[in-house]
Amino acid sequence: MSKQLLQGNQAIVLGAEVAGLTFFAGYPITPASEILHNLVSRKKIKVLQMEDEISSLSAVIGASLAGLKSMTATSGPGFSLMQENIGLAHMMEVPLVIVNVQRVGPSTGMPTLPAQGDIMQCIYGSHGDYFPIVFYPNSVAELYTHTITAFNAAEESLSPVILLSDGYISHLYETIAPPGNFVIKNRERLPLGSGNRHFTGLSHDDSQPKTSDVDNYRRLIARLREKQLRIAGQYNYYEYIECPKKTDTLLISYGALSRVAYYFKNDFSLFRPILMFPVFDDLKRIASQYEKIIVMEMNTGQYAREIERLLHREVTLIPILGGRISLEEIKSVLSEVIKKC
Repeated sequence: MSKQLLQGNQAIVLGAEVAGLTFFAGYPITPASEILHNLVSRKKIKVLQMEDEISSLSAVIGASLAGLKSMTATSGPGFSLMQENIGLAHMMEVPLVIVNVQRVGPSTGMPTLPAQGDIMQCIYGSHGDYFPIVFYPNSVAELYTHTITAFNAAEESLSPVILLSDGYISHLYETIAPPGNFVIKNRERLPLGSGNRHFTGLSHDDSQPKTSDVDNYRRLIARLREKQLRIAGQYNYYEYIECPKKTDTLLISYGALSRVAYYFKNDFSLFRPILMFPVFDDLKRIASQYEKIIVMEMNTGQYAREIERLLHREVTLIPILGGRISLEEIKSVLSEVIKKC
């Protein structure tokens, strides 16, 4: 495929098309609206503008149950509205993709500015225990690639897979040469109406709801957890750049901020998760080589707290808030942080 100048949101659309998307339902919201706008022109994809984000994900769940590869796209406020249906889709084991282009919140916040404030909501937003697979690219090319990854992971795990972006990455224009040799995971599960398929948000076994069988529920949760970890392990993507000179500091960042972190690759070692969740032990192994762990993110420490929990050690947070990313500001803050560590 020839080189193309694409906006990040356009790359998501192109990747979804390659992955076999046939149904999209969504509601316009900055900075994700271009995904809906661009999909409308795809004749092979059924696109519905719904009245809100709750109905959008409901429609996507229904379309997926009917056998269609399905996706929705939103930003923080809409993602909040989807949480109940996200839990439902996990319990019913419905493969679909949710794109969340993050902006400054909470509430309406600052709609045109990027943030990374939905990290914890990805894994704890709905109630009960469930085990989401979450990806977060940092370039237009990666948005294309990992949109396909998200669809494949959804089909294999039979679960909602979340693709995170932010207002900078999704509105960034870059020239990319989309590779055309992807393995595409096709739908294997039969649609509703075929065989003896059933679906329910209740606790269940393979044949019927079981709402008071504690042992069955424990088996169900154990099976779902094992399945999600096994499939996610096949997509354990991350970037680790070892500093060329001796350093005792590992700088962790992701999404838009990780592009700024590259500036410091000759001073610190860098770690960038692409698979945000589940978090595997690769990070623990890499972090064990460093005395200081610094997490730089566009929130007040959502991923940093997860890293502390994983590593069982204190990490230093650099919060970049309000949607402004200034290299000079980050250089100044990072210099002060290193002095205090």
